[in-house]
Amino acid sequence: MSIDQHQDTAERLLCEAGLLPVITVDSIDQALRIADALLEGGLRTLELTLRTPCALDALAALKRELPDIVIGAGTVTSPAHIGQAIDAGADFLVTPGTPPALAAALAAAPVPVVPGGATPTEFMALMAHGFRVCKLFPANAVGGLAMLKGLAGPLADLRLCPTGGITEANAADYLAQPNVVCIGGSWMVARAWIDIGDWHRVRNAAAKAAALVRNARRP
Repeated sequence: MSIDQHQDTAERLLCEAGLLPVITVDSIDQALRIADALLEGGLRTLELTLRTPCALDALAALKRELPDIVIGAGTVTSPAHIGQAIDAGADFLVTPGTPPALAAALAAAPVPVVPGGATPTEFMALMAHGFRVCKLFPANAVGGLAMLKGLAGPLADLRLCPTGGITEANAADYLAQPNVVCIGGSWMVARAWIDIGDWHRVRNAAAKAAALVRNARRP
C-alpha cells in the first residue's frame, strides 16, 4: 500500500475512535486488565507506549487475547521500534516527535503511522513525506486550542490528534476543532487506579469518555 492509502487508514481509525487512551503498562496481566476495562467501557482503540520493558510482549498478548482491539504502538522513537512493534502486532504506529531519519523510515512502514510534531515547521516537513494525519504533542504545552486554530489556516489539509494535557474537562473543546480527527488522553487510565487494580473506575471513566466523544460529534 502507498503512504496515501496508509494515511487514509490512519484517518479512518482515529476518526472511528474519537479518543485514544494512552496507556503505559508494567506487566502483561496489567495490560490485559486495562484493555478489558476500556473495552467494557466502549473504547476499543488504544495507544500502548513502548516505555517499559514488557511493552512489546504486552502488545503481542493483547493482540492474541483480544483480537478485536485496535492498538497503536506509541513512543516509537527509533527505526528499530518500527519492526519490533509491527512484529508484535501493532495496527498502527505513533511517535511523540519525528526527526528526519525516523520520518523517512516511517514513510516506508507497512502500517499506518501517526507521526508527532509540535510546530508548523515540523508538520510541513512531515507533510513533505506524505503524512497528513499527525499527532500534536505535547498539545497543551505548545498552545493547545490556540495552536490548533493557528495551524488550521496555513495547513488546511493537516488532520491532528492532539495529546498531552487533555482532560475530561477540556476534551470536548478539542474535539470541536475542525482539524482534530481524534484526541489522546490518559485520564481514564489514571495511574493511581492502575496501581491498586481499580478496574471498575477505569471501566466507568472509559464509558464516560466514550459518551463524551459521542456527544461532541452529535450533529
